[in-house]
Amino acid sequence: MGTPDFAVPTLETLLALPEAQVVAVVTGPDRPAGRGRQLQASAVKQAALAHGLPVLQPTNLKDPAFQAELRGYAADLQVVVAFRMLPEAVWNMPRLGSVNIHGSLLPQYRGAAPINWALMHGDQETGVTSFFLRHEIDTGDLILQAKLPIAPDDDFGSLYDKLKVLGADLAARTVAAIAAGHAPSTPQPNTPDLRPAPKLTKETGRLDFTRPAAELVNQVRGLSPAPAAYTTLPDGRGLQVLRAQTEAQMPANTAPGTWATDGRHYLRVATPGGWLDLLDVQLEGKKRMGVAEFLRGVKLPGVVVQAG
Repeated sequence: MGTPDFAVPTLETLLALPEAQVVAVVTGPDRPAGRGRQLQASAVKQAALAHGLPVLQPTNLKDPAFQAELRGYAADLQVVVAFRMLPEAVWNMPRLGSVNIHGSLLPQYRGAAPINWALMHGDQETGVTSFFLRHEIDTGDLILQAKLPIAPDDDFGSLYDKLKVLGADLAARTVAAIAAGHAPSTPQPNTPDLRPAPKLTKETGRLDFTRPAAELVNQVRGLSPAPAAYTTLPDGRGLQVLRAQTEAQMPANTAPGTWATDGRHYLRVATPGGWLDLLDVQLEGKKRMGVAEFLRGVKLPGVVVQAG
């Protein structure tokens, strides 16, 4: 069970697993996409059809007709990656239950956006976890985990790509352990320092220049390339910020939110922790570009032009 491309490596890996046979795939309905808003199959559906697998696309997971069709496959186990919340009648259907592959080291970052929030908090390590589904979201008994260091230049896009591969390997090891009858099942600890990973909202991406520059760099990393951190230029145009860094050398008494540029090489905004240097940006309606290219093609009224 899965929908986005994050789940495709897991499907491909399970198809090659000698301990198991994939009997069907459950994924989201086709959705309008692109300029023409044509219906497009999910990445998982496309992969499943390429392998000749039956594909179920329920709009309502509680629909008795869907549940009857799913039950007809008599699956021993369901593997869930980046899918919707399942009702108990679905996750409790197979004799061995259902397992989820989650993009964090649970119990940290329970929720819809674990990769984003780990980066936005400036973590230096993350990973993937397999666990048995239960009633409360992401709280079931732990099976296996795999850790991964977060590189200083990682953003959401690069970390997503690393974790989808790591998650596929973990899924294979998890299914093999369950098939052999020796999979761990460890209750999750509940410690007071747990960080949630709620669904991203529009407000999540807004850059607040009263926060230190280092925190804003992590916010940019956690949302790049999509949905992207954003701000508003002094002339009112929207600007997405896709890569940024800190620059400590800032004149004393520079008010947070002050914009500055040399007109050629840099565009920066003052924060309490120094300058936030914008490195890759995207003006509304335009393509992503480096700041030097951006500055060659745009006038910036209201931005302080500095010498050099």
